[in-house]
Amino acid sequence: MSETEFDLVVIGGGPGGYYCAIRAAQLGLKTACVEGRGTLGGTCLNVGCIPSKALLHSSELVHETGDNFAKMGISVGEVSVDVAKMLEYKQGVIDSNTGGIEFLFKKNKVTWLKGYGKITGKGQVEVSGESEGTYKAKNIVIATGSDVAVPPFVELDEERIVSSTGALELKEVPKKMVVIGAGVIGLELGSVWHRLGAEVSVIEYLDQITPGMDGEICKTFQRTLKKQGIDFTLGAAVQSVEKGERLTVTYKLRKDDSEHTMEADVVLVATGRKPYTEGLGLDDMGIELDNRGRIVVDQHFKTRLDGCYAIGDVIAGPMLAHKAEDEGGAVAEIIAGQAGHVNYDVIPSVIYTSPEVAAVGKTEEQLKEEGRAYKVGKFPFMGNGRAKANLVADGFVKILADKETDRILGCHIMGPAAGDLIHEVCVAMEFGAAAEDLARTCHAHPTFSEAVREAALACGDGAIHA
Repeated sequence: MSETEFDLVVIGGGPGGYYCAIRAAQLGLKTACVEGRGTLGGTCLNVGCIPSKALLHSSELVHETGDNFAKMGISVGEVSVDVAKMLEYKQGVIDSNTGGIEFLFKKNKVTWLKGYGKITGKGQVEVSGESEGTYKAKNIVIATGSDVAVPPFVELDEERIVSSTGALELKEVPKKMVVIGAGVIGLELGSVWHRLGAEVSVIEYLDQITPGMDGEICKTFQRTLKKQGIDFTLGAAVQSVEKGERLTVTYKLRKDDSEHTMEADVVLVATGRKPYTEGLGLDDMGIELDNRGRIVVDQHFKTRLDGCYAIGDVIAGPMLAHKAEDEGGAVAEIIAGQAGHVNYDVIPSVIYTSPEVAAVGKTEEQLKEEGRAYKVGKFPFMGNGRAKANLVADGFVKILADKETDRILGCHIMGPAAGDLIHEVCVAMEFGAAAEDLARTCHAHPTFSEAVREAALACGDGAIHA
């Protein structure tokens, strides 16, 4: 096999793509990954998950220092924020992570084709850029991810009217930020700049924040963010964002069609993402897209082009890095002749605000709609000794279990380390565990995880500490 021939060429070096490439190489396939960004890791590592978590961590420490230190008997001087240094720290985190992926490529003998890929025939990828040329592949995986979905009423400049990318690069804390969209991205980045000193107002088209979340968690979460100082205008359709000395956001309330305005120094447009499929040659190859611009695949991730697969944000399902990774591993195993599989019923989701919110499986609303008999076990973090000691007792754990079999159907957590706690339930669900199985598992004391056990106990005879 020549230097331009591979068992697998993956187009896209984000979480789905690089994971797929590394797994395929581990399975003995000669593998290449096409990525033109200049660094590996895609949106997630460069301008998404990782940098936003770095800033969330920084801003939460500002809150700890300014609000909680005094309560714990720790005296410090006045807290100040050096945004330039904070951005330096964030960039260091990005560089460390993207450099780590490059090292893993070398370690696993994955060839990085630097440039942008286009499918020009069955088993053929044309790369434009540093690694320009035509490459042959027995198999192709499209893993090009997603891009910001910009509504027609606004034009981004990434300085004053910003997407998530621009919101990670603001040179100073704005006095007033308006966030359009109350989804995960808007709430995470809005909370960053709020904690750093900005007045933050969120405008959402729907009548609730974070659509798809369990209703009880959603209401509690919004109340908690409001108590922290974030303002919400729900059921509002933004009409325009006009530039002047300040930005003017015009919106209409859906309930009465009345028009209102709101001024801001920065507007963050967080209205979702769309699959990135431009320039891939899909039309020429007869690769079908659905009505939302996503690549149509079968249950084995195959497209209509023989030997071509697609994973991650470009296909149906939640746009989550870990969902893409699971699909990347599964498709690599399928190509290698194994039985790759993704359990879509056990894919957790996390909002990394403070408190965090995490969920897996069904919501109460979904179970009611299905007509399924279920029971609920809840436990508040106010009853958890570790949470109270750490001054993070907002929120609760909620477990949903089948009324007859006690099998866990879903879990919803708002509270400290929710994004880590949820995985105990994920493992339990993967093995078809009952709530009683969780309840009878010894948990170390004092830990946040005891709240999960207590919620499981509440599905039976009742929690001990509530």
